[in-house]
Amino acid sequence: MRLDSNVRHIAILGSTGSIGTQTLDIVEEYPHLFRVSLLTAHRNWRLLADQARRFLPLRVVIADEASYPYLCEAIADLPIEVAYGAEAIAQAVTDPEIDIVVTAMVGYSGLSPTIEAIKASKTIALANKETLVVAGELITGLVLRHGAAIVPVDSEHSAIFQCLQGENISEAGKIILTASGGPFRTWQRGDVEKATAADALKHPNWSMGAKVTIDSASMMNKGFEMIEARWLFDCPPEKIEIVVHPQSIVHSMVQFADGSVKAQLGVPDMHLPIRYALGYPNRLVTRQPSLELAQYAVLTFEAPDMEKFPMLGFAFDAIASGGNMPCVLNAANEIAVAAFLRGDILFGEIPRLVERTLATVGFQSSLAYDDLVATNAEARAKAEEILNKLK
Repeated sequence: MRLDSNVRHIAILGSTGSIGTQTLDIVEEYPHLFRVSLLTAHRNWRLLADQARRFLPLRVVIADEASYPYLCEAIADLPIEVAYGAEAIAQAVTDPEIDIVVTAMVGYSGLSPTIEAIKASKTIALANKETLVVAGELITGLVLRHGAAIVPVDSEHSAIFQCLQGENISEAGKIILTASGGPFRTWQRGDVEKATAADALKHPNWSMGAKVTIDSASMMNKGFEMIEARWLFDCPPEKIEIVVHPQSIVHSMVQFADGSVKAQLGVPDMHLPIRYALGYPNRLVTRQPSLELAQYAVLTFEAPDMEKFPMLGFAFDAIASGGNMPCVLNAANEIAVAAFLRGDILFGEIPRLVERTLATVGFQSSLAYDDLVATNAEARAKAEEILNKLK
C-alpha cells in the first residue's frame, strides 16, 4: 500500500521533447501532487540522463539501442532501472505503480505503448495525435473494454473537452477547431511551394518540435486534429469545422443545438492544457501569467485556404474513406516531413508525395492492430519509392 496515496505517479513517453519537458515543468511546480515513475526518449540520452538525475524515476527507457550504453554509464551511480527498445517502453507503462501515462512520443511510435497503457487501465494524457489518427476506432474500443480514460493534452482538444464539461454531448451541434494558420497564412501559394525548412519552422505563436511545426505549416496537424476529434468526442467529420484564428487565443469552440457557442481561451502556452490534463478533474492553482484580454484588441477568424493547404482536404478524404486510409495518410506524411527536414524535397512536394501514396496503397476495411501495422509498413515503403522518384 502506498504511503503517498495522494500523489499521482506519472510516466512520460517522450520526456525529452517539447511536451515532455513542459510536463516536467508542471511536475516541478507541484512536487506534492506528482511523482515521476518512468521517463522515455528516442535517442537523446544526455537530456534523459539529466532528467533522471533531477526527478529520480524508478525506470528510464531509451528507444535507440545504440544510445543505451551511454545512458547506462551516465546514470550508473543512480538506483534507476535502465532499458532500451520499443518493446521495453510498451512493457514499462504497464507498471502498477503508474497512474497517468503522458503520451508525448512523436508519430506512429506512440501507438503500441498507448495500447499497452490502455490495456493496463491507465489514465492517458494524450499528446500523441497519431494514435487516434491511425487507430481511432481500435483505441476507443479498447478504452471502453479496459476501463481506461483519455484526457487530451493538445490545446484544441483540451479546449473542446473543457467546453463539454457538464454538457450533454448529444446537444453539441458542431465542434469548431481553431488553427493559427502557421507561418504561411499570408504567403502566396507559389511561394509556399518553394518554402525552406527554415521558413516552415518559424511558427508565429507556438514553440513545438520540428515535426509538429512542419505539420502546422502544411495544416496537416489540423487535419489530424479533426480525425482525433472525431474519435475523442464521437463526432462525425461533417460536424467538425476548422477556422483560422491567427492570434491563437481561442483554442477551440463547441456550438450547441440552441445556437450558443462555448469557447476556451488562454495564452498560447502548452503548460495550460498539460496542467489541466494532469490535474483533472481539478484545476491546479498556478502563478504563471494568465490571459489579459485588454492586450488583444482584435480576435479574427477566417476560413482555411484549401487550395494552398491541400493536406487538410486529404485528412477529410481519408476519414470519409475510413478503414486503413488514415493510417496511410499518417505514414506518408511522416516520410514526407522527414524528407523535407533533410532537404530532400521542397515544401510543395510534401502534399504531392502524400497524395500519390494515398492513391497507391489499397483500401482495407480491417482495423485489427496487426493489419494496421502491415498498412503502416506498406505505406512507408510506397512513400519511399515515390520519394526517390521526386528526388
